[in-house]
Amino acid sequence: MNKKKQLIKSQENKIIFGVCGGLGEYFEVDPILFRLAFIILTFAGGGGILIYLVFALLMPKSSK
Repeated sequence: MNKKKQLIKSQENKIIFGVCGGLGEYFEVDPILFRLAFIILTFAGGGGILIYLVFALLMPKSSK
């Protein structure tokens, strides 16, 4: 019953790599909030793309 939470890329809720979907599932919030955060960070100095790519490389894929 106690399912351990893992931060993994989402296969069901993905647009590019599944990073925002995975973050949304882990923190139990709508993934659109993470998508907006990455977009805002991108326009605020370009860090959003770099952070997203780091997450895309480091987060494991879902085993589903």
